[in-house]
Amino acid sequence: MTQVQFGFILPISNMGLSQQVFLSQVDAALEAVAGHFDAAWLPDHLQFGDNQLFEGWTMLTYLAALHPELRYGHLVLCQLFRNPALLAKMAATFQYLSQGRLIFGIGAGWAEEEARAYDLPFSSAGQRVSELEEQLQIITALWREARVSFEGKYHKVQQATCLPHPEPLPPVLIAGFRPRMLRLIARYADWWNTGIDSLEKVRTRIEMLDAACEELGRDPKTLRRTAMVRCLCAPTEQQAREGMAKAAGPFGPNIGGTPAQVAEQLQAFVELGFDYFMLVASDFPHELTTLNLLAHEVLPALNQGR
Repeated sequence: MTQVQFGFILPISNMGLSQQVFLSQVDAALEAVAGHFDAAWLPDHLQFGDNQLFEGWTMLTYLAALHPELRYGHLVLCQLFRNPALLAKMAATFQYLSQGRLIFGIGAGWAEEEARAYDLPFSSAGQRVSELEEQLQIITALWREARVSFEGKYHKVQQATCLPHPEPLPPVLIAGFRPRMLRLIARYADWWNTGIDSLEKVRTRIEMLDAACEELGRDPKTLRRTAMVRCLCAPTEQQAREGMAKAAGPFGPNIGGTPAQVAEQLQAFVELGFDYFMLVASDFPHELTTLNLLAHEVLPALNQGR
């Protein structure tokens, strides 16, 4: 039986902390999860209100050099930001220098504010999915073929190379849950990522994804199911309640409690076929409590007997 794995989603904002404190907390967090979690993950945004944000690829490469014991990925790269051939080259370079530690997460992009602010084209949702498909065709071809020429409606390359090819090929993770994205995921992804809402909503998404796979003649079991979870974990129920209240909001935790309670909530999704959870620790970067409990109590509980 497959072991459940955890990934840690770091913020790309200093969350109001000083430079010294933030960098120290990031370093401590990665040391805390090393040997327990599989990978560290970063969002990919340029602007969000008045928040101070770091650029995702730059931060990823810096952290990977400091902590090579983990794998690294984005949840997820925005296809609006980078030329696909350049992105293929960036990923191949990272894969070479990190000795195979990249998971390539990408999505269609959704935040109009940052696209307009940075003078990036922001098309309709349907066109963004089509643009993403062309990006995936170019990127995966460049990773495998000596020279690539491609002319689509939105992107093109002429006799492009991406050498050395990434070895091994990074798993391609695509996030999404709407019908067109699910069909694209079924065709191109190795890993599927979705957020956790209610069990009923997630079951419906799984049924739609399985149907998309079957329509293409793909075994749904060959597509790894992963979920993004915002979590608050505390030693006692009282501390958990206080922490959940403190972190409440539109981006607050959607799972919380003691280690046993968190494990029970995640187990319901394990039974639906999820074996990888990318976790936002709602008390980080101010505290490491959730991360330590996830690493030392929740993850072992989920894997007990597996």
